[in-house]
Amino acid sequence: MARKGIVAVVGRPNVGKSTLFNRIIREKKAIVEDKPGVTRDRMYGQAEWLTMPFIVVDTGGITLQDSPFSKEIRMQAEIAIKEADVIVFVINYKDGITQEDEAVAKILYKTHKPVILAVNKYDRKDQFEESYTFMTLGFGEPCLISSTHGIGVGDLLDKVIENMPKFNENNFEEELKLAIVGRPNVGKSSLVNALVGEERMIVSDIAGTTVDAVDTKIKYNGNEYTIIDTAGMRKKGKIYENLEKYSYLRSVTSINKADIVLLILDASQKVADHDTNIGGVAFEENKPIIIIGNKWDLVSNKETNTMKRKEEEIKAYFKYLNYAQVLFLSAKENKRVNKIFEIIDLVQKNIKKRIRTSLLNEIFNKAQLINPAPNHNGGRLKIFYASQVEAYLPTFVLFVNNPEFVHFSYKRFLENQIRSQFDFSGVPITIIFRERK
Repeated sequence: MARKGIVAVVGRPNVGKSTLFNRIIREKKAIVEDKPGVTRDRMYGQAEWLTMPFIVVDTGGITLQDSPFSKEIRMQAEIAIKEADVIVFVINYKDGITQEDEAVAKILYKTHKPVILAVNKYDRKDQFEESYTFMTLGFGEPCLISSTHGIGVGDLLDKVIENMPKFNENNFEEELKLAIVGRPNVGKSSLVNALVGEERMIVSDIAGTTVDAVDTKIKYNGNEYTIIDTAGMRKKGKIYENLEKYSYLRSVTSINKADIVLLILDASQKVADHDTNIGGVAFEENKPIIIIGNKWDLVSNKETNTMKRKEEEIKAYFKYLNYAQVLFLSAKENKRVNKIFEIIDLVQKNIKKRIRTSLLNEIFNKAQLINPAPNHNGGRLKIFYASQVEAYLPTFVLFVNNPEFVHFSYKRFLENQIRSQFDFSGVPITIIFRERK
């Protein structure tokens, strides 16, 4: 499954980064306020240009002033820069090049990554005769844009796509990539250490992209895996006080690169909002997922049904991930850790599962008899024919009278009909509706 490219939007505060971010992802996701330092947390969104999907990261400004959040914002931007494939460096046309812009430029020189200079808040009425002054920053000819009015944003995105690395479309032959994600202090490091034990042969270490994190290749039962570890950010200090800020983007990028996501929870605590946020990223990225309740050794008052009740509690929080497998273990005591590989094998088989066309049509014909589609958008859906198409994940195309008649609840019902007949646990299913011509 090809990974998407990542674009980081960086620059000092109050140059219009969040407005540009919203313009690119076409929704109002970031808080926009004409006041420096408002975007404190990295935000990410899905975007597409010239049929190429990619992820956009909005960062807080990098500033030299010792203002509140400035160190944290600088750190956030530096992490985003490390994770990015292409960097959009935003400056303000009205202000010209400031000392802070030059400081940002110095950080960007060291990345050796494609940097596109976007001169924002430009009005077509302005006489742009001094383009050479912006070219002195050393990033070539700038893109003149107004993120508020959309001027020049198309040209900017053309440049982004032009500079985006080409990723392999299919990696069926490569080793499986496992992303270990979760909020800080749930035991990600312990789990990585348990997986990379002495009994497993470490093939090689790959330098990671964030502080203290490395991706590791391991071999288990003759199969090779790459563990994408997000357990970085272990240094002490004020900047690291709120570790959730710095774990989030790494989770986004790791999920993007992975074939299977291992979402780690602390089984001894209640599910937190940050857990569900990271799970939401895996859902949006349409990734196979295994939810792992770690620290089972700390769960008190264990009874016969404790594990079952805890699983029900987790599934209630992650209703949108109803296809996920749930496993409880203790990485610290190395208990049930090997079961991860059993579930990974099951998920791999389910990814590759194919259903005969005749059987598939039988399922959908019965589904329409049991529960006819409701009226929606002025008509009732009728399914004529269905087939599973070649894709990395199970993908079904349904030829219908009009795709506009599909209600989301009926789509969910059809997916449940497939899942009730076949084991697709751990794996998301894609259903595409096409009009029969």
